[in-house]
Amino acid sequence: MGNISSKLIRNLFLSSSSTEETTTLYSQVFIDSRVHTNNGLFVPIVGERFDGHDFIKSAIDNGAVGALWGKEHKVPNDLPASFQLYFVDDTLTALQQLAKAYVKEVNPVVIGITGSNGKTSTKDIVESVLATKYSTHKTKGNYNNHIGLPLTILSMGQQCEVLILEMGMNHFGEISLLSKIAEPDYAIVTNIGESHIEHLGSREGIAKAKMEIVDGLKEGGKVYLDGDEPLLHSYHTNYAVCCGYEATNDVVITSYSGDENGFEFQLNNKTSYNLPLLGKHNVKNASYVIALAEELKLDEKLIKKGLSKVQLTNMRLERRKGYNDSLLINDAYNASPTSMVAAIESIKELHDYSKRILVLGDMYELGQDEEKLHRSIAKVIHEPITHLITVGDKGNWIGDELQKQTVNTMVVHSIITKEEVSKYIKPLLNSTTVVLFKASRGVKLETVVDELTQ
Repeated sequence: MGNISSKLIRNLFLSSSSTEETTTLYSQVFIDSRVHTNNGLFVPIVGERFDGHDFIKSAIDNGAVGALWGKEHKVPNDLPASFQLYFVDDTLTALQQLAKAYVKEVNPVVIGITGSNGKTSTKDIVESVLATKYSTHKTKGNYNNHIGLPLTILSMGQQCEVLILEMGMNHFGEISLLSKIAEPDYAIVTNIGESHIEHLGSREGIAKAKMEIVDGLKEGGKVYLDGDEPLLHSYHTNYAVCCGYEATNDVVITSYSGDENGFEFQLNNKTSYNLPLLGKHNVKNASYVIALAEELKLDEKLIKKGLSKVQLTNMRLERRKGYNDSLLINDAYNASPTSMVAAIESIKELHDYSKRILVLGDMYELGQDEEKLHRSIAKVIHEPITHLITVGDKGNWIGDELQKQTVNTMVVHSIITKEEVSKYIKPLLNSTTVVLFKASRGVKLETVVDELTQ
């Protein structure tokens, strides 16, 4: 929990409801009046269908002792005499300004992470490695937007040495805002995919939007990039560190080998590392982190220790023991064409399984090219994959495209609703079976994983 001083708030927003004789320390900044807190500062956000100011009494009942307050809103007559109001022009803007001031007060090393895919996994790897030497604080859940990022900052403890912030977006300008609030010392851009292409028009547009992360980058800061991505070549500046598999990168993954327990890989033909995660793309994510850790003066022993203890947020290539000793890979948190291809490649790398089954569902927010993008997945579905099960109308495009291929020896089965998947797949499960579950968040394929988990 953070300790936000009322003195810091008064210095930002001069007009308050009364003169405090002592300094109040707010243990938590919160926007949901239903949250139970102790000495909390409530920030009433105004949305399209709600106004947080209407819930001030609920916030007080749940432990708020102060609040930011929009100047245009009427103050209730029956607030406790000791309750502090800090009058602001706009509560959301004020929340962001308070976060910006607080991060300067605590003064940790700030690391900003964005990318179409892999933000959360990379955040988890960064935290695991850097926590071997520093006191860290990271984004929880999906608190990575214009509201969540300030709340993440304000929940940071005063002793934090490294602040790790995930930055998400749907439109141009959003990453720029987050970067200017946090002012990162270092930034990581994991990759450029197709997520939110309906809003950004093209992968070129997505690259431009992601690179807004340097808008708030501190002088002397560095950005760690996917050096294998042609769309990022124009951003290879003197403060960019390029990582990847191509020999032209600053940090080159020169060898790698993997199984169901993870990967062993080598950087620049020197040090070898072990990563207990599935997916060749996670090796690249780890390369960003290793380069950053070396910049922050971690020695090889601490880096290896941190990598060995990485635990990803749920539903990111999560390994589960399935029915009849099968292996289930739950990657159902979300999906885009890039992340779906990466997940499929991860299953191909698991050599000890004779049955390799893909359960792939609808991908959303792909705009007018959604059918083309779904059908493009078929090109990477081939041996050693043995079964493809598609879920939903959009997912069916993948199976339809695969069946058009002249050489196709695998079983392809299309299902409209996920409720049918468990019944169809259960007879196929045994100790030689691995199954990948991948779709957009709205499909909720993890419910099928739960049904099939032993």
